[in-house]
Amino acid sequence: MATVNFTGAVDKDLLKRAKVIAAKTDTSINALFNAELRYLVETFESAERGNNQNYRTLLDFSLGRIDDRTAMKALGIDSDEDLFLLMAHAHLPMPRLSDATTRSMVEELNALASRA
Repeated sequence: MATVNFTGAVDKDLLKRAKVIAAKTDTSINALFNAELRYLVETFESAERGNNQNYRTLLDFSLGRIDDRTAMKALGIDSDEDLFLLMAHAHLPMPRLSDATTRSMVEELNALASRA
């Protein structure tokens, strides 16, 4: 199997945490990255071959392209718990809010707490 080098960007904290995992498991960042990317690609391709759009919907949700309600409607489910279980089964991470959105939510909660 031929390999190629490529350049990408990754969150500094994420890379630091990945280095810890690589060290603890006696492997490399490259091996971790390849394993995860291979899983993503092979699962996506398998779903496409089977004409199953569910994985694409879950991936779109994971990447923050659609919200939870849109994903649940597309998947025909009505429970956040079912969505979380499907994400875990698909081996996809839950989407994260942006830092700005998280800070805004914290500020709103702090403002509510200070009024009480």
